[in-house]
Amino acid sequence: MDGSALMILMIIVGIIVYFIPTVVALARARVNKGAIFCMNLFLGWSFIGWVVALIWAVKEPDNAGK
Repeated sequence: MDGSALMILMIIVGIIVYFIPTVVALARARVNKGAIFCMNLFLGWSFIGWVVALIWAVKEPDNAGK
């Protein structure tokens, strides 16, 4: 594997890791998956924004038990 192929692979893996909160929101069929995607896209570059988007994607809805 040459340097350019390794670089492309690293970029692809980075994009996948960056959008984990969005993937989780889609997999859990969250109602606000669009908002989670936007937060992930625009604030995910900061670690805090990424963690908040991930927590938002995995937390149970407020009316889950009702």
